[in-house]
Amino acid sequence: MDGLKGKIEEILSIADIKINGDRPWDIQVHNEGLYRRIIHERDLGLGEAYMDGWWDAKELDQFFYRVMNGRLDEKIKISLSLVWLAVKSAVFNRQSKSRAFEIGERHYDTGNELFEAMLGPSMAYSCGYWENAKNLDEAQYAKYDLICRKIGLRPGMTVLDIGCGWGGFLKYAAKNYGIQGVGATVSKEQAELARELCKGLPVEIILKDYRELDYKFDRVVSIGMFEHVGYKNHRTFMKVVDRCLKDDGLFLLHTIGSDRWMTTTDAWTEKYIFPNGHLPCIKQIGDAYMSLFVMEDWHNFGSYYSDTLKAWDDNFEKNWPKLKDKYGERFYRMWRYYLLSAVGSFKARRNELWQIVFSKYGVLGGYKTVR
Repeated sequence: MDGLKGKIEEILSIADIKINGDRPWDIQVHNEGLYRRIIHERDLGLGEAYMDGWWDAKELDQFFYRVMNGRLDEKIKISLSLVWLAVKSAVFNRQSKSRAFEIGERHYDTGNELFEAMLGPSMAYSCGYWENAKNLDEAQYAKYDLICRKIGLRPGMTVLDIGCGWGGFLKYAAKNYGIQGVGATVSKEQAELARELCKGLPVEIILKDYRELDYKFDRVVSIGMFEHVGYKNHRTFMKVVDRCLKDDGLFLLHTIGSDRWMTTTDAWTEKYIFPNGHLPCIKQIGDAYMSLFVMEDWHNFGSYYSDTLKAWDDNFEKNWPKLKDKYGERFYRMWRYYLLSAVGSFKARRNELWQIVFSKYGVLGGYKTVR
């Protein structure tokens, strides 16, 4: 065991993290079996050990920022669980049509009360735009408005939102820009609440996989859904958008992006948070839209995601007393691990957030960039 502990100490020292140190980012070990779990299971072992109460850090986001910034995840040999996940990703289409509703059932159907408590009135489960915002709500409504302006919404236009969540964007666009909208989701709980939140507005919420969509719209948006499409289906997704977009229309894709080419996510996130998830890189998106669209604008504001995630964690913490009886302590540790590890990852710029605007044949006179 001492040899394993020494190896972990050596790796952590690269990021100036100490075992049982007194700084906020230092790791406090409660079970010496942790070192073997990390060596043998890497990120899955680290995450499950945290859920089991085997270790803590006073400020988990700072711990993960140092881990990600120091690229410590690359210092431990790849685990068998990750090898198997990569093999499955290469051989099987993990985001096939037959599995389309799995992410809805396992993540988004976790409970509307959880997401309402965490996300606030905007019900936006994607990165906020903090350019002039003082709080989460302002950042999320600023993001909605930024999208509306980027795609030039006008009264009477029709808008398709692929992966509409709880209908927050369409609700905002209908109330403030006079559009008619259709939102598609694969989560039954999302659809139910979205219909309630959009009641009285010209917005229809449908429970449908994106591959089944076949209507024509003036504008198409997809906000924080592309991460569930999978690299084997990127081209199919773009063809669906092409099918649904009028010739003079605009399409805005809002997605998390990776700094490297991958085919799967890490084993812990795959198992507990986003089954069948995959973060695209620039090359994968480029290959997917080639010959279908003209890329008019590519906006990166990934640095704002750590602020968004921290605000979600603050809301989750504040509202935990009324959620804990339903979810329990292990869920609490799992959810905070998810949120705060993501804070660290975005702060270290290992992930980005892109808003990309596409047209079919190019905007006559040129697209006017909006910020």
